[in-house]
Amino acid sequence: MASEESSLSSDDVCPGCQAGGSFLLPCGHRLCQSCLQLCQLELGQGQQGCTECYGRELLDSVLKGLFDSIFQGQPRRAGSGSDLGSGEGTEEAADGQMCARHAERLTLFCEEDGELICSQCQDEHKDHECIDTEEAAEECKNELRSAVSTLSEKLEVLNTAKQNCEDMAEHIKKQGQHAGRLIKADFEKLHRFLRDEETSILNSLKEEEEIKARKMKEKLDRLKDEISSLMETINSAEEAMASEDFVFLKNYKKTSERVNCTVQDPEESPGALIDMAKHLSCLRFRVWEKMQTLVMYTPVTLDPNTADTCLSLSDDLATIHYTEEEEQHLPDNPERFRGYEGVLAAEGFGWGRHSWDVEVGDSSGWVLGVAKESVARKEWFPPSAERGMWTVSLDNGQYRASDGAGAPLSMKRKPQKVRVQLDWDVGRVTFSDAGDNTLLYKFKDKFTEKLFPYFSNTCKRHPLSIIAEKVSVYTE
Repeated sequence: MASEESSLSSDDVCPGCQAGGSFLLPCGHRLCQSCLQLCQLELGQGQQGCTECYGRELLDSVLKGLFDSIFQGQPRRAGSGSDLGSGEGTEEAADGQMCARHAERLTLFCEEDGELICSQCQDEHKDHECIDTEEAAEECKNELRSAVSTLSEKLEVLNTAKQNCEDMAEHIKKQGQHAGRLIKADFEKLHRFLRDEETSILNSLKEEEEIKARKMKEKLDRLKDEISSLMETINSAEEAMASEDFVFLKNYKKTSERVNCTVQDPEESPGALIDMAKHLSCLRFRVWEKMQTLVMYTPVTLDPNTADTCLSLSDDLATIHYTEEEEQHLPDNPERFRGYEGVLAAEGFGWGRHSWDVEVGDSSGWVLGVAKESVARKEWFPPSAERGMWTVSLDNGQYRASDGAGAPLSMKRKPQKVRVQLDWDVGRVTFSDAGDNTLLYKFKDKFTEKLFPYFSNTCKRHPLSIIAEKVSVYTE
């Protein structure tokens, strides 16, 4: 009986202050009223449990952190997750292979949620596709391999684009330097021409000035001589009149003859002054008019940014030479032709009438005509009106039109110069021999977009040249 009372009293004893009358808490521990109030003051009103629970949790947390730091990077063995010592469960739980809720190995993978689960968790994922971890790992690796392969392809595309940008940047620098040299050279020619014209006009002015100054000096010298002679005559007559009468009369006849000599009036000199109008009238116009012998005008200009890498253009962008592709390193910009040996003009026409002559000479392979702005430039196809190219060509000794018929054109003679005429409004492209205006071929179509003159040359020995036109000056 005494032992039973002792046992009951020990259950009611507060473990904190050893006083009786303790209360049973939800966590299973007992505390008296005063110790419970102290516990709430220390832990806060929102803290669940008691000081004994808090101390145990704190100790477990310290031990877990200590073991994690000791066994970091080392393999863990499977075991119960409740042991914080060196047991197998602690190692495997710390390694993430155990379910935190059910302390069971994570052997399944939910494909819908993308997470590892244990067999007990499968009840919560019963409507999801759950497979074995090995199978899931293989499937996921295959998906990643496919994604990595796609990214690798994108990386290759980006690296290619980066290389193209670097090539274009380098080419832009070369273009700027080359264009700068050509501009300076052209202006130097103009400056030289203007300097020569300036020297010529100034020399002409100086020559006229010297001639007319010499004539005026000669006239002035004559007048001075005549003035000197008259002054001597006048002085002699005055001296005679001042002498005695006998002497005066004795010399009168001689003095009278000298005084009564005929003196001619000075001649007028028309045109004695410099002809200012001759040297200054419309000076700039006359120089510009004379400059026509130096200035060349071509109705169309070649665009080097569209030229295939096997074509080389002259500095004035009017002549096409065929060369080897390896000799040039040009960026593959969107405007450039590939595999066509072709080049477009810089000017496009979306209305009106236009004409240009091309000297083909003895070239054994050429194509002339017009192409629409949207024509494919990176893929080769036989030139045809359906694909947006209206052309006449010479290949293997035969002339053909891109009309789809394929039949050779009959020529009375081999043209040395070909004239291309475009009437955009009525939809007509005409080819003729510029030497005698013989019609070679005529296209009739309906144009819906801007057309660009097209040129191609495959002959290494003979270039193609756009013929410069004569410049005429009109005044209104």
